Amino acid sequence: MQRCRVFANPQPRVQPETVTMSKRRRVGIYGGTFNPVHNAHLLVADQVGHSLSLDRVYFMPDANPPHVDHKTTIDAKLRLAMLQLATKGNPLFAIETSELQRGGVSYTYNTMKQLIEQHPTTDYYFIIGGDMVDYLDKWHRIDELVRLPRFHFVGVRRPGAKNESKYPVIWVDVPPVGFSSTDIRNRVRRGQSIRYMVPQAVAKYIKEHHLYHD
Repeated sequence: MQRCRVFANPQPRVQPETVTMSKRRRVGIYGGTFNPVHNAHLLVADQVGHSLSLDRVYFMPDANPPHVDHKTTIDAKLRLAMLQLATKGNPLFAIETSELQRGGVSYTYNTMKQLIEQHPTTDYYFIIGGDMVDYLDKWHRIDELVRLPRFHFVGVRRPGAKNESKYPVIWVDVPPVGFSSTDIRNRVRRGQSIRYMVPQAVAKYIKEHHLYHD
């Protein structure tokens, strides 16, 4: 009599699920006209980036800012070119051109809503000076802006400003620098030196393209 050997059905092998953990990125956004970009801008971006351990700080030039006298704002392509020259040597820095690409009046709410939707694993830190913090209640759709997910305001205190707001702000101390883009434009117009106020490559670009003269 033959014996029948019975083999147990082997259990199917269960493959372990591959779980992809997306590392959250911490990104600073430094918006402005940058007309022109100068060393104080670079100082603020670098100090905030390192203080908050950001992965990158993006300079974001606006197309048509709602709060600036347009007669003194040069073409966006020229401002972008100077930003590229100024940020070239720092690996922390990059440039975000979404507002230039969209054109029209630049509102922070529209831009940040778009960026957050496009980059769901990124936390954004929007850098502004203390003088702008004082006027946050006048910003376009400010109540909706501060409720956007993964969005934070970062304030840099400015001498002479109240440096306060009812809206949440992360404050970062940065050594104060007492000149602005307006000062630089005026000095160029009067034929005065702007050395050590802007990167050398930016000063050369301004001279070669005859910017900020009457």
